[in-house]
Amino acid sequence: MDDRVWMRVALRAARRALALGEVPVGAVVVRGDQRLACGWNLRETLRDPLAHAETLALRRAARRVGDWRLDGADLYVTVEPCPMCAGALLQARIRRLVYGTANPRAGCAGSRLNLVDYPGLDHQIQVRSGVLEARCRALLQRFFQDRRITQDPDMERWQSPVECTRLEIEQGG
Repeated sequence: MDDRVWMRVALRAARRALALGEVPVGAVVVRGDQRLACGWNLRETLRDPLAHAETLALRRAARRVGDWRLDGADLYVTVEPCPMCAGALLQARIRRLVYGTANPRAGCAGSRLNLVDYPGLDHQIQVRSGVLEARCRALLQRFFQDRRITQDPDMERWQSPVECTRLEIEQGG
């Protein structure tokens, strides 16, 4: 199946994160033509630093197949994985990583580091980047633009535009 088809599924997952006020990153684990699992960022919702789209998708896929080894599976994600997620992909034995937009600050599939294809490790992952890149990048940019507009310096954490509007109404603002 075409990589763009699965990246569209990852983008739908990213929109679920966006609807929750999370950084819009979505991931899908696929083996052959079968979707094993999807995940989207839930760090703020769960207050869990490990609740990245990729790790959640990997956990769900592992539960579905009954094994932590996801040999032969591919992971599609809207943004290049961070060091933690790149390590998780290696541990899960993901065959291939396909991502939409680069993460120049923390990407570990070629942008900042190349952990997924590091010589000497017992597993390397094939990488394809730039699939539906403009859509993936636009979703992230929109999220951060909205945050800059709605961010109140007195708030403890970023909140969705809907939450900010509700708070303004409740506070008479």
